[in-house]
Amino acid sequence: MDPFPATDLAVQPLDHATALPARFYIDPSLAALERRAIFDRSWQLVAHVCQLRHAGDHVVADFAGLPVLAVRGADIDDAPGEIRVFHNVCRHRAGPIALCDGLGAKSLRCRYHGWTYALDGQLKSAPEMGSAADFDVADIRLPQLQVRVWQGLVFAAAAAPDMAFDALVAGIDARIGAQRGLQHYGHHQRVGYDLACNWKVYIDNYLEGYHVPHVHPALNRMLDYRSYLTETHDWHSLQWSPLESSPGLYGNGDALYYWLWPNTTLNILPGRLQTNRVVPVAVDRCRVEFDFYYSTDGDDADAGQARARREADLEFSDEVQREDLRICEDVQRGLASGSYVAGRLNPLRESAVHHFQELLRQAYRAPPA
Repeated sequence: MDPFPATDLAVQPLDHATALPARFYIDPSLAALERRAIFDRSWQLVAHVCQLRHAGDHVVADFAGLPVLAVRGADIDDAPGEIRVFHNVCRHRAGPIALCDGLGAKSLRCRYHGWTYALDGQLKSAPEMGSAADFDVADIRLPQLQVRVWQGLVFAAAAAPDMAFDALVAGIDARIGAQRGLQHYGHHQRVGYDLACNWKVYIDNYLEGYHVPHVHPALNRMLDYRSYLTETHDWHSLQWSPLESSPGLYGNGDALYYWLWPNTTLNILPGRLQTNRVVPVAVDRCRVEFDFYYSTDGDDADAGQARARREADLEFSDEVQREDLRICEDVQRGLASGSYVAGRLNPLRESAVHHFQELLRQAYRAPPA
């Protein structure tokens, strides 16, 4: 971080805080540091357990450049097998073990040369390796990540995380309550967006409702902006608002928008959970992956109405995301223009942005060896 003055990394009180300087969003050298100091040492979302119900069900993900593979192991005495998360990189010559999500695999077979691993990551066979001296399949396993299943969501950490998982989600269970337990939802659909902006631009934008009246006219009509509240905790933040929508969408209730360090969001509305992973691709590109999960209660009784609500939710969400996509790409162009000097943050509306950026400064100040 030598090119970055110490003043850029100093702790800033909220009432006098400025945003991160433009260089933190446009310098290509930051990618390696962020991978090492942030992503490898954090809990990242992989999947929901409803995507991993049976032995061999698997989900692929990108952990800021590290391909990973979550898989349900073989059942033992009729008990569901363990969920493990591996590097999705063959130990032979780095081929991919899985290219996409799948169901019921009996084994994990590299797509490059056919090396085959058991569901527990142990190499079982390697074609035509009999002439390789001192080669033993028993010596080779896929590297395994730490895994934690919480509220039906599967998280993993590539290295020793900077926080205990319980610290990451402290207080959320009590806030959402048993009736909105996330484990009760079922997977419906994934939608992805490729954005021409740094991953932090998207997170910054997510963390404040300040822009809602100016960027999201339909969402602004649904939320009560005057009652929009933001709470920050050690490793996550919550934006909350009462909402009023048509019965065909969400009905009345409240909207809970959780962000979990560093790149996971949980958007919880009546009858619907939307998870969001923000994946760095390049200094000026990221991919935002949304998974939509809906309550499974009453699906058989009113299947037609439930389908209509889901379609309306997907359409409304796409409208909001395309509005965010446009403004985030505009912001990235502004950051790269050479014009921008870091501006003051709004203490009322941008406290979660300040919280995120203080955690970033903390990570940049003391990156792991």
